[in-house]
Amino acid sequence: MMIENIKKVVRENQGVECSFRFHGTRNQIDEFQGVITDLYPAIFTILLDNKKIKTFSYSDILTQSLEILH
Repeated sequence: MMIENIKKVVRENQGVECSFRFHGTRNQIDEFQGVITDLYPAIFTILLDNKKIKTFSYSDILTQSLEILH
């Protein structure tokens, strides 16, 4: 999947409540729910249910570190 396609998918899910799975270091998996709020040229932000903000790059999806689950 190309970065432009990933940006399109993220843009389509902006403002929608989604579930996410992040594959972190040492095989740690973090699952959370939130809303994609802001889109920038290299990153996007997710507002979590507890009002915290997480920031990810589009390459996190490209490398399958972050998955958007519907």
